[in-house]
Amino acid sequence: TMEGFVIGKVLTLEKVAGKDKLKLLKVNIGTEELNIVTNAPNVVEGSNVVVATIGSTVTIDGEETEVKEAKVGGVISQGMLCDPPMLGWSGGGSGNAALVPDTFEPGDSPPERRPRMDGKSDGAFIE
Repeated sequence: TMEGFVIGKVLTLEKVAGKDKLKLLKVNIGTEELNIVTNAPNVVEGSNVVVATIGSTVTIDGEETEVKEAKVGGVISQGMLCDPPMLGWSGGGSGNAALVPDTFEPGDSPPERRPRMDGKSDGAFIE
């Protein structure tokens, strides 16, 4: 289920000191702004991402895990970014953030399938 998963817009992105791959994001999820640490390589300022909020359940490598506020690289992370496999999307690699186009607003529910990012047709999905 997608319960507790929401669209968020990345407002700011900074590297976590001393950690090569970690980035600290400030993400607007509509109702609030969260600090989220990620190592997803494909996130930039302005990206529309899918956030698993605290208390939601994600499946990682076949195991269900509850998302908790956690310290990652010495920084508090208030949720996590979903990758496409966590959402059941086909295509889109594990470890990459699941991205959606600007037609989605912060706080929206994520789509059930991976949306097109090229803007060619509104609401089109990749099969």
